Amino acid sequence: MTVVLPTPAQLRSVAEQCGLSLTDDDVASFRGLMQGSIEAYNLVAAMPDEVPEVKYPRTPGYRPSAEENPRNAWYRKATVKGAAGGKLKGKTVALKDNIMLAGVPMTNGSSTLEGYVPDFDATIVTRMLDAGAEIKGKVHCEHFCLSGGSHTGSYGPVHNPHKMGYSAGGSSSGSGVVVALGEVDMAIGGDQGGSIRMPSSFCGIYGMKPTWGLVPYTGIMPIEIYVDHTGPMTATVADNALLLEVLAGDDGYDPRIKAPKVEEYTKALGQGVKGMKIGILKEGFEQPVAEAAVNESVREAAKRFKDLGATVETVSIPMHLLGGAIWTPIGTEGLTQTMMFGDGYGLSRGDLYSTSLMDFHRGWRRQADSLSETTKLFMMLGTYINNNFGPRFYGKALNISRRLTAAYDKAFGDYDLLLLPTTPMKATKLPEPTASREDYVARALEMIGNTAPFDITHHPAMSLPCGMVDGLPVGLMLVGRMFEESTIYRAAHAFEQIGDWKKM
Repeated sequence: MTVVLPTPAQLRSVAEQCGLSLTDDDVASFRGLMQGSIEAYNLVAAMPDEVPEVKYPRTPGYRPSAEENPRNAWYRKATVKGAAGGKLKGKTVALKDNIMLAGVPMTNGSSTLEGYVPDFDATIVTRMLDAGAEIKGKVHCEHFCLSGGSHTGSYGPVHNPHKMGYSAGGSSSGSGVVVALGEVDMAIGGDQGGSIRMPSSFCGIYGMKPTWGLVPYTGIMPIEIYVDHTGPMTATVADNALLLEVLAGDDGYDPRIKAPKVEEYTKALGQGVKGMKIGILKEGFEQPVAEAAVNESVREAAKRFKDLGATVETVSIPMHLLGGAIWTPIGTEGLTQTMMFGDGYGLSRGDLYSTSLMDFHRGWRRQADSLSETTKLFMMLGTYINNNFGPRFYGKALNISRRLTAAYDKAFGDYDLLLLPTTPMKATKLPEPTASREDYVARALEMIGNTAPFDITHHPAMSLPCGMVDGLPVGLMLVGRMFEESTIYRAAHAFEQIGDWKKM
């Protein structure tokens, strides 16, 4: 790839973009001044990139047939065996398809990435393999991860493991399904607005969004750096805690890593909740789309913590109901400028860029009409706002998010955990192929009110199954202080030991 000096016509076009008027002499002068910088660009172009070594052999795998993949959870099956021993020896793992697995195709739910093959493994992939895990392949996610439903991916809807024709939640839709069906022990999800916790709620599994800055995002396709999280989705609390022990900690690339230490989270298991104080977040039950039966199931589950010896009280944080609105400029403008017009990364990140992904992802511009309705909506809105107001609303929302963080932290002065429904409703029916755009978008975004706030405040939050309504799971969310995942695991494990959540 060679950078050439702009022609006079190209320079005039660029100047017009910058609001500049150039004379012929100006054009000639600036072209001459650019020559040295162009040479520097070409020196950079000629240097080898920073591409981490791939340690474990693998093949590209294969796309499973509909008979092998009836709920459309798998994108590609490709077995990669890790080290002979380690914490994850004997454990099987599925990867959300926004996570780089070198040599295995990746689409992030979008046909615009069809044909892209990553050239290095995400940090968390290497860590799991080094710990003895066996990766079984890549599972479908929503189109560029922009949906809490499971119907926006380019390769068809993903069906709920408990009821065909119903949503599995998103955007880590396939991750939730394969864990719930027992096809793997563990899966990795991503979470920018709730995309680990929402499918965990709809599928009836355990999903942890760790504190922002605990688990490296290196080698995972970003949406927006301020809300990008990745974490474990499992069938048991013990597996969830074990997997987080392997995933967490500095990798030398991700500048977000702020963890003061990485704990042995499995040590929290079996400690019980006696002496803990849990605040039932009043506003978490007041979302406009809340279903009474879901709220009741979560309230009944909360009583069980009291039976186990915890103090359980209601706490009010009115600003919680504004969390979704505060998230909107950050998520909308961030994804527009970073994931779309920034070719997946944008600027000023300070981490490891996948230039191969950036080069390939530029191609979406030639296929924009094939993007999902949610991607089109967010991108057009983000562009409109940027054209008319610049990034001020992004900045103001981020500023305000600090007040939301402080409101939760004030409650954590009195309580060890907050408790609320993960999603205000159980899984909904998948939209029909002929559904209106309005219905399509509603089924993608209606469930994020309780999850999105903690993506912008960065508190750890975990969904755990607490009952069934009409044959579909209900998720309860526990939220903790920053970097106190162990407290969440302690309570979640105590609740899990009560008995079969499906019979609660």
